[in-house]
Amino acid sequence: MELITNKIFLEHDTGNHPENKSRLLCYPAIQEKPIPNGEQYLELIHPREYLQFVKDVCGRGQSFDQDTVTSPGTWAAATAAAAAAVMASESNDFALVRPPGHHAYRMRPSGFCIFNNIAIATEYQRRQGKKVFILDFDGHWGDGTADIFLEDNDVLYTSLHQFPAFPGGGWAEEIGSGKGKGYSVNVPLPVASGDDVFFKGLDVILQAARAFDPDVVAVSAGFDAHQADPLLELNLSTKAYYRVGELLRNNFPNVFAVLEGGYNVKVLSSCIDNFLAGINGRSAIGGEQPTHSTALVQEEFERRISRLLSAHKGFKLL
Repeated sequence: MELITNKIFLEHDTGNHPENKSRLLCYPAIQEKPIPNGEQYLELIHPREYLQFVKDVCGRGQSFDQDTVTSPGTWAAATAAAAAAVMASESNDFALVRPPGHHAYRMRPSGFCIFNNIAIATEYQRRQGKKVFILDFDGHWGDGTADIFLEDNDVLYTSLHQFPAFPGGGWAEEIGSGKGKGYSVNVPLPVASGDDVFFKGLDVILQAARAFDPDVVAVSAGFDAHQADPLLELNLSTKAYYRVGELLRNNFPNVFAVLEGGYNVKVLSSCIDNFLAGINGRSAIGGEQPTHSTALVQEEFERRISRLLSAHKGFKLL
């Protein structure tokens, strides 16, 4: 797995917003890759009237809300991010892009996100007859992605995220709807969860994923669950991301990833590099040791997992 990125993503100028260009500038020497015009992929998920609305707002450099801001370069960056996600899905690579995407709905931007990059790439693969397992390990619940695939049984959406936290939701009993019931697996992590609790949750997700037997794994790769991230209160180490990559490599042949969150630029590249090392079969990077949760956190987590398993009882995957 290699990084796919381009300087065009720096054109999304958000000033001193937490989601700013320094998130990619932590890779100063990375080699750019040419990225095609992404507008051709947007309607896989987003209706035409929404695209025109976004284009108009970006052209004026206005904000959609207090969290989701734009600049005159945002349209170009956001459309390229969608294209890079599709590229990554074809080559089993990592799309190092911004703006992120997993909070974006079909008709609504949210939470720093404008177009849902992972959903676009997933739909691209699905229209080729592929079953797709989405693993969202960003520390925030990917509410936009969850909503987009809520009623689908050929896309398995799974998430490990802090609860409570933005955007709310993502509770254990939210398991999908209609023919998609049982195809959403949400693991809400208590505040202060460490590596130990995180991997217990991931074990449940991997059990469902193996039963689902996907053709493709799409990773919403957010790194804001790291213990030094300023926007959340989870306690993952960089070694956790190495282990996630390793587990994916050992279980699934076709995996691609798209960058979501991660807002401490001092550790972001180490988190990404460890994920890549794990998935590429290389040694872990850096000296952070695995983190552990208190007994109270573990007890609360076990209660939540019990509710999750109860909600999925009688369905196909758990």
